[in-house]
Amino acid sequence: MSNLHRDRMTAAAVAACLLFQAPLLAQSLPVAPPVVPQSAIPSASYALGAGDQIEITVFDYEEFTGAKVVLPDGTITLPIIGAVMAAGQTPEQLAQDLTLRLQAYLVNPVVTVNLSTLRPVVVNVAGEVQRPGPIQLRSLTTATSTINGSVTGSTLNGVPTVSSALIEAGGITQNADIREIVLRRTLPGGESVTTTVNLWDALWSENAPQNLVLQDGDSILVPRLAADAAIDRRLIARSGLSPTTVRVRVVGEVNNPGEVQVPPNSSLSSAVAIAGGPTEDARLRRVAYVRLNERGEIEREIVDLRNLVDNYQVQEGDVIVVPKTDTSSVLDFIGQVINPFNFIFGLFDRF
Repeated sequence: MSNLHRDRMTAAAVAACLLFQAPLLAQSLPVAPPVVPQSAIPSASYALGAGDQIEITVFDYEEFTGAKVVLPDGTITLPIIGAVMAAGQTPEQLAQDLTLRLQAYLVNPVVTVNLSTLRPVVVNVAGEVQRPGPIQLRSLTTATSTINGSVTGSTLNGVPTVSSALIEAGGITQNADIREIVLRRTLPGGESVTTTVNLWDALWSENAPQNLVLQDGDSILVPRLAADAAIDRRLIARSGLSPTTVRVRVVGEVNNPGEVQVPPNSSLSSAVAIAGGPTEDARLRRVAYVRLNERGEIEREIVDLRNLVDNYQVQEGDVIVVPKTDTSSVLDFIGQVINPFNFIFGLFDRF
C-alpha cells in the first residue's frame, strides 16, 4: 500500500480494532525442518490404518481369500489364526506376516495383500491458510492394484493431496508462498522426512507439478512470501487454492453498509459495489481504506473512487469507509460511523 501513514498501536487499541475488523493476523510460523529430495517419501511406505480396505489372496485357499477392513483397533481377522495387527504395516509387510502365521497350518501358502480403498486421513496444515490446524480428508480412492505395497492404477478422484488439504483448510492467504510448501511425513520406522511442493507452476504453466498424495499424520507448512518476492499475488488470489470469498467491512455512504463477502481478488470499487454501491451523498473522492497489518500496525490511505475503478486488492478484515459529501474531515466521519472505537483513529494525524 503506497504512501501509507503507519502508527504503532498500543495493545489495547489493537484489541479494539480487532473487535471491529476481525482480521486474520499473521501467525508466527515454525521453522521448517531440513528438506530432503522428494524421492525420500516413497509410495511403498504407505502404512495401513483403521478404515483401510484390503484384498487378501491366499492362492489355492479360498477360505482365507477376500476383502477385509482394518478395524478401529488396527486388526483384521482370518480363519484359524484369528486377529492380526495390520495397522502400522505396509501391505507387503502384512503379506509376509500372514505368510509366516499360515505356514503352521497350510502347505507353502502364497499370500498377497492389495489396497482396495484408502482410509480417510487426518493431516495438520499450518502457516498461510485461512483455517490452520488438523483437518480430515476423506479418500474416495479405489486402488486397482499394488506393486510391493505401492498404490498403482488409482483414480485421482477424491485422492487426499496437498492442494485438496489447502482448500479444505479454507484456502491460502494472499501472502502464501506456494512455491515452497513443506510436507513432513513420519515413516513406519519412526524416521521423519520432508519434501517441498511447488504449486505455483500449476497456475501459469501447462506442465502440472507433482501433487503428492497425503497419508494419515502428514504435516503441511505453507510459508509466508518475502516482502520482495517477484510473484503475482493477484494470480494467486484468482486461483483455485484461494478461498471463494473474504470478509471486508464497508461502512458509511453505501446502500447496504456492513460486512460483505467478496472474491479475494476484488478491488475497493468492487467491494463498494457489492455493498450496494454509493449513495447520492457519497464523497467518493475521499474514500478511506483501513487495514491492520501483520505487525499490529494500522495502515490507512485515502483513495479517489469517483470513477469506481482502482487497482487495490482487498484482504480479509479490511475496512472501507465512504464519507458524506459535506464531511469536513474523513477522520471525523470515521469516528461517527464506528463509535465507540473512534479513539483508535485519533492516534492518526489529520489528513
